[in-house]
Amino acid sequence: MNSARGPGRFLTLEGIEGVGKTTQIERLSRLLDRHEIAHAVTREPGGTPLAEQIRALVLCAREEVVPDAAELLLVFAARSAHLKNLIEPNLAAGRWVLCDRFTDSTYAYQGGGRGLDERVIRMLEQLVQETRRPDLTLLIDVPVELGLARAAQRRAAAAGAGAGPSGAVGAGAGMAVGAGMAAGAGMSAAGASEDRFDAQRADFFERVRAAYLARAAAEPERIALIDGRASPDEVGEAIANVLRAKAWIS
Repeated sequence: MNSARGPGRFLTLEGIEGVGKTTQIERLSRLLDRHEIAHAVTREPGGTPLAEQIRALVLCAREEVVPDAAELLLVFAARSAHLKNLIEPNLAAGRWVLCDRFTDSTYAYQGGGRGLDERVIRMLEQLVQETRRPDLTLLIDVPVELGLARAAQRRAAAAGAGAGPSGAVGAGAGMAVGAGMAAGAGMSAAGASEDRFDAQRADFFERVRAAYLARAAAEPERIALIDGRASPDEVGEAIANVLRAKAWIS
């Protein structure tokens, strides 16, 4: 595997529930393997042992109310550990990093969905990330009704198979690592039981989707909008074409 091409590239996948991020990040990892591009695959919140523990605090339903401000601070606390201990070391070593969700999710879920002030999110983003931003964000978009229907089908299938609890903010999937890298410790197997975000109403996800689309419109050079209504093969090819257009793969 080639890990001597200079600093690695940081790619993130985003979208509401049921867009197929888990499927596509796995396909993208296999694509990079075929091109002998060393890479790590991770997720947010989570990705390291400490960040995974914070993830559980963010996602698990409990009797005590988690205030929106506390949720936001926990997300950035996990991100700080993730950046320091996994993302930055891999990028510095020349490996690409594929991340299931990053700060665009915070603007969409905590900003758009929860209604928190974007100025506060931006301040925390600067504090935790300094100048680090994704080199490319793949925003897979579907209508909310379709996404939630897919997510419900996924949870029902997982429940029937006896799967364990899920994990991403807005989506649940344990992440592996591509190109021979050791997986970030603490990552669980994929599952699909309901978390705090799955329990939100459709109008919450409409706000989340609107926030995502607004960010894509504001940053078209970084954020590639992918139609998630197509088949997994077609979505995967659309993602590959984005990388080809940047001359990152042949």
